[in-house]
Amino acid sequence: MHADEPKYRIRALYTDDTVTVYQAYPPGIGGPAARTGRFPAAWKRDRMTWIKPSFLWMMYRCGWATKPDQETVLAVEITREGFAWALRHACLSHYVAGFHPDQDAWKRQLRQSPARVQWDPERDLRLAPLPHRSLQLGLAGEASARYADEWTVSIRDVTPLAREAHALVREGDLGAAARLLPEERPYPAGTDLLGHLVPPGA
Repeated sequence: MHADEPKYRIRALYTDDTVTVYQAYPPGIGGPAARTGRFPAAWKRDRMTWIKPSFLWMMYRCGWATKPDQETVLAVEITREGFAWALRHACLSHYVAGFHPDQDAWKRQLRQSPARVQWDPERDLRLAPLPHRSLQLGLAGEASARYADEWTVSIRDVTPLAREAHALVREGDLGAAARLLPEERPYPAGTDLLGHLVPPGA
């Protein structure tokens, strides 16, 4: 990654119409979702669900698909229109002095928003933190339902990819592991999508 990488930027695998995000689930949810292209009845629409455009951040979160209830990694292709809707209707998951008018205003926004954003340190192949941040997008209520019922275009099980890359990392062949990774490019999101989600000084 270039030294001049901005602290806050969405990097993702995307096409003209879709963007790929990652989630990890127990096999009882992940398996049926990948087979049918839809989340099964066991997937609860009333719970907040977090989607991550960064494959390596997902690997950090699920421990390369080894953590309990995160053994199945899904690549979920969603519409860019849906992704944009979620960003426009999101708020930051934490209060930032000088960015929000005050804590009460932020809390009101948090209660009313169907989506929320966290910016967590991006990870390298050894899952060590990098200086720049990766987007985590939490969906609840209307956003969660839209994600499952309207925005999802396809669901693929990428657990084998995670295991193959992890094996190469353990062997010290970082070059080969890097060549397996999805091609994540800077995502075209201007101030209309991110202006209310990027803290000052970014």
